[in-house]
Amino acid sequence: MTTLIPRPSYSREELDKLYPKELELQLVQILLRHGERSPVSPRFQNTGLQPYWPYCNSARQLTSVIRNTKDFSQWDQLKYRRRLETFGAYDSPVIAAGPQGEFDAICQPGELTDKGRDTTLALGQRLRHLYVDQLDFMPKLIASSDMIYLRATPIPRALESVQQAFSGFYPPSARTADFPPPTIITRTPADETLYPNDASCRRFAKLSRAFAQRTAERWNDTEDMEYLSKLFSKWMPGKAKVAVDSHPRLSGIMDTLNATDAHGPETKLPKEFYTPKARAIIDKIAVEEWFQGYNESAEYRMLGSGGLMGDITSRMTGSVERNGNDGLVEIGGNDGELGKGRGGETDIKFALSGCHDTTLAGVLTSLGAFDGENWPPFTSHIAFELFSKRAAAGLSRPAPTLQRQSSSKNPSWWSSLFGSTKPYEEASVAPEGISRKPITELTQAQREALQGYYVRIRYNDKIMQVPGCKPEGKHLDGDTTFCTLEAFKSIVDKYTPKNWKAACTSRLDEPAFPDKPEPAGYE
Repeated sequence: MTTLIPRPSYSREELDKLYPKELELQLVQILLRHGERSPVSPRFQNTGLQPYWPYCNSARQLTSVIRNTKDFSQWDQLKYRRRLETFGAYDSPVIAAGPQGEFDAICQPGELTDKGRDTTLALGQRLRHLYVDQLDFMPKLIASSDMIYLRATPIPRALESVQQAFSGFYPPSARTADFPPPTIITRTPADETLYPNDASCRRFAKLSRAFAQRTAERWNDTEDMEYLSKLFSKWMPGKAKVAVDSHPRLSGIMDTLNATDAHGPETKLPKEFYTPKARAIIDKIAVEEWFQGYNESAEYRMLGSGGLMGDITSRMTGSVERNGNDGLVEIGGNDGELGKGRGGETDIKFALSGCHDTTLAGVLTSLGAFDGENWPPFTSHIAFELFSKRAAAGLSRPAPTLQRQSSSKNPSWWSSLFGSTKPYEEASVAPEGISRKPITELTQAQREALQGYYVRIRYNDKIMQVPGCKPEGKHLDGDTTFCTLEAFKSIVDKYTPKNWKAACTSRLDEPAFPDKPEPAGYE
């Protein structure tokens, strides 16, 4: 399945079961895969597939921010139309054209298409229907985005998908006339942990290559791969056999297959590519190649998704402590000053992060909750929901406090590798509290503060099970999918890095595979 077919809205009976009366929803964090896009690179042009797709009408009405006065004190907007230029005969420049000679609305490789904008907008509308209309968790009308944490990876389609989803969740009619621009958090590619960052993490790149090679060795000479070769080899370069590590790779074939399947008849591959048996084989092998490492290796989990899961869990504990660690500091006020220019909110209630298929599957597999699932379709999403027991919800919480983290003058080798480094500490101000402290390092009072809180995961509206939450005492009585926050944090702590960048440059000569299996989803 390429394009997600969402299930109908929850009925009242379903809502009563999914959201028990004894629990109060406190924080929702959404990870969303971007919507439909063009292929990340042109492939199979020998089938008649055009390299340029006319599905990006945003290119007709782009806007840039410019300065327009001599003293540079005023800002303005420049609206423009984009056209792509490419090589023509004898390398002369020509304007890229679509299948019917279109010059406008031409997509760049990997760009969010009109359909992708539609499906992410629709996702925002579905989220609004659930969390605003049905559950009354978020207000119907907002004067600011103070209670909402928005983030995206540096890849434009992820940012644009967040913008579309936010517009569906809070359309202009649900914002006051003086609604200020929302804050959207981004990182540089070197710091990004919202996707498995093998480009900036050398150790993770080595691990991912090793697991990919193992997949190739397992599958290249099988009947399944022979079946794919019979279907596709006539269109492969040099009529080569299809393989996990062929050119294009099997995952590259899947990329073009999925992108074409999601769009119009003018950009389609031959019908053999869409054979159900072939697609099932490709999906099965691609999921193993890209995500099996999360199942087997704690180091793989730490480097590939541990930073992100540490952030998600920190926002949960910050929501419990109400100390700004729920994302409030990141979005707070003018120039990042907590409370300055804010609308009086003290808590983040809703987070929306634009990411990728590898993010979603990596996160779920790291929690042991992706067994048997297919490759995430476009516009898939994960909802991490934090609940408090009604009795716990009324307890008083400490007021927000901000203190500069102290740094050790003589850090040990261990802390230099897995702890914070001085430049990062001196460059930031962060609230003290539970945050990323391992559960084993919490005080008794801090552990007690986590009591009465539960975490549940929904993936495309399907309830997911974390195996480590099944034992008695690790979940809400009668429902193992409501993991206690303490148990959930204990599981995530096992693969949350304390210094991701240091870990990325360590153990470079060590074996890629662990000595024994390190199953995911357990404390």
